[in-house]
Amino acid sequence: MGLCAIHFISKELITPHAMDITPFLFAGFIGFAHAFELDHLVAVSTMVTQRRNTWSAIKEGMYWGIGHTVTILSVGAVILVGRVAFAETDFRFFEAAVGGMLVALGVYRLKQLDQTKEELQGHAHTPKPMQNMAFGVGLVHGIAGSGALLVGVMTTVQSTWAGLIYLIIFGAGSVIGMMTAAGVLSIPFSNRIGKAASYKRMLTILSSILSIGLGIWVFFENIN
Repeated sequence: MGLCAIHFISKELITPHAMDITPFLFAGFIGFAHAFELDHLVAVSTMVTQRRNTWSAIKEGMYWGIGHTVTILSVGAVILVGRVAFAETDFRFFEAAVGGMLVALGVYRLKQLDQTKEELQGHAHTPKPMQNMAFGVGLVHGIAGSGALLVGVMTTVQSTWAGLIYLIIFGAGSVIGMMTAAGVLSIPFSNRIGKAASYKRMLTILSSILSIGLGIWVFFENIN
């Protein structure tokens, strides 16, 4: 969400020789920064509350980024190649879907917390991987953010192929960004930081409540 402002690069400030390459130099950085938007961080933080080591969280961040990139490239190909006309407001329904997903993630994690006796007791059993869920969350986030991103791409680059290349670079940046974010967010839940079940339970509850609260706000912000 909120991508338009950073994608509108003033062409008056770009020399003719740099016109073709400058947007691509920014694409990876913009993709990396995009991964740190609040709704992305909340969703991933809710998922990584189960992780006992940073590497597992990083892998889930990678799957989130891949799902996000798959959707953006798919939607981008349809719009850029097919020259489909659309308004950025057409994607508000998908933004609302992101809100619903955040609520579902928070509720799911709270329910899972109460059902997992081993986790509550602080046992060392490794939780099941959530790569499929991370990939699905990335897909939803990707389609929700496609509208603003593609408006920016069509404003920044001149051709269809340049637009697709821009999206690929942007996607690679978002994958790296989300891997970084997931790894950092998992640190408080790792066994190296704290093994007390009550400590991890409290952080999980806070993360889940934040996810539910933000999800409700995002949903009603876009459904009205």
